[in-house]
Amino acid sequence: MIPRAIRRRPVAPDAVLPTGLHPVLARIYRARNLSSTAELDHSFDSLLSPMALKDIDRAVALLAGTIEDQRRILVVADFDADGATSCALVVRALRSLGAHHVDYVVPNRFEYGYGLTPEIVALAAEREPDLLITVDNGISSVEGVRAARARGIAVLITDHHLPGPELPEADAIINPNQRGCSFPSKNLAGVGVAFYCMLALRARLRANGWFARRGLPEPNLARLLDLVALGTVADLVPLDRNNRILVAQGIARVRSGLGCLGVRALAAVAGRRVDGLTACDLAYAVAPRLNAAGRLTDMALGIECLLADDETRAHDMAVKLDGLNRERRVIEAEMQAQALAALDALRLDAASLPRGLCLHDDSWHQGVIGLVASRLKERLHRPVIAFAPSSDTDLKGSARSIPGLHIRDALDAVAARHPGLIARFGGHAMAAGLTLARAHLDAFRAAFDREVSRLIAEDDLRGHVLTDGELRDEELTLEVAQLLRDGGPWGQGFPEPLFDGSFEVVERRVVGERHVKLRVKQDGGRTFEAIGFHLAPTGEPPGWSRLRAAYRLDVNDYRGTRTLQLVLEHVEPS
Repeated sequence: MIPRAIRRRPVAPDAVLPTGLHPVLARIYRARNLSSTAELDHSFDSLLSPMALKDIDRAVALLAGTIEDQRRILVVADFDADGATSCALVVRALRSLGAHHVDYVVPNRFEYGYGLTPEIVALAAEREPDLLITVDNGISSVEGVRAARARGIAVLITDHHLPGPELPEADAIINPNQRGCSFPSKNLAGVGVAFYCMLALRARLRANGWFARRGLPEPNLARLLDLVALGTVADLVPLDRNNRILVAQGIARVRSGLGCLGVRALAAVAGRRVDGLTACDLAYAVAPRLNAAGRLTDMALGIECLLADDETRAHDMAVKLDGLNRERRVIEAEMQAQALAALDALRLDAASLPRGLCLHDDSWHQGVIGLVASRLKERLHRPVIAFAPSSDTDLKGSARSIPGLHIRDALDAVAARHPGLIARFGGHAMAAGLTLARAHLDAFRAAFDREVSRLIAEDDLRGHVLTDGELRDEELTLEVAQLLRDGGPWGQGFPEPLFDGSFEVVERRVVGERHVKLRVKQDGGRTFEAIGFHLAPTGEPPGWSRLRAAYRLDVNDYRGTRTLQLVLEHVEPS
């Protein structure tokens, strides 16, 4: 493991924040570059308008006409949590807007791969749709759109991934990252893009008198914001102000008991209280269970859970998803152990470790390689691509990056310098996917390492733990912990508060086989409960008498009793 060093975030001194804000919370906001009180306004009315999206008029005209003529609509989903929430949202929204013929198809990643491929179009055509709507995919589906148009099927693409040099010839494309789009936020997840399309469609149908003519109640689309919150947090898109509004509004609805039954059931099987749900709960408890379906079997199970309007049905499917997630954990642990053993066998130190790391094993499960890449990235502090077989001749790769390297741009540079080396690729700044011929792996491994070495700074590889500084004894309170919990939503690009300090270890014991429960105190201060997950891999507690730690303040709600707990994210013997 590459050693990590604690470093404190700089605090902007000139932010104009509300008077009366707790000093700790004010410090946190300044360290996240908030500059005004307006940025803390999470009201629904503060959302950006959908009308700034390029092609939105064309898209809603296509959708409105299809609904008014009651033609057949088929949603083509992606097989991750963003794709599943996008699909459930669009299906629910269209049905509530008066569409009678709405269905969906989600590609099985092991049979069809990603996106609107010609093979998926052929499968979709069996249902005789008049319109295909892609959600969280489609921006790179040049051949798939061509195949659909050849069959006389209209195509609306809704996506957020970065476009390639050639756009599909769809009837309309809604993607804030396409050239010429003036939508101010480029960080929407796929579910955010889908939600904006549905908002614009409702406005068009209202203007056309659709609801009045049909005697339909105009639906409250804000009730779908729990799906937006889940997909946004799960996809690790940066939580800029607009995304924070979407997530905050969605979480508020779940806490009020207004979320869809599937989200509530997934939270329940994960042991999370709905009335106190946070963005971190969505990211680390709900989303992995939803994602497990797409990783191991078929995401249709996850989508059906989100579409369930019967509490028993939602619970039963959530239990199945929880079981799949347990199976996923076992597979992932085995694959990660294999990857680390392979690295250990190479006897590489930090200086000789490749800057861009590619790992492959023929036994690996392609549904879990993204998680393995993510875990190794966190452990080794460099971009990682994990490869698994997708056929006898091809490999599927999942890439995860670190701050300082835009992984999709790095793959684009490799493809430009070495034409034909990569068959397909796409993604974001921090995550991407690719396919290449097995015979090209060694050449790609060398080219990727060279490109990463060219683009990344040495300091980016040091694995810093960024904290918000120390807390005084009087600031280590349940009140402050609750203020921080409610001060988010926290997530990618708007990180949850993390503090550092030196502590004397008063007591230690192992819980849950590998976790360490401690009682610690600052010099001359009070004693606090703390927990460090995975700090006892052998089942024995570390013999620390003193430690320096980076930690989160947590509200531990156990059997109705709320207490303060420090969650140790990084520990150094002191």
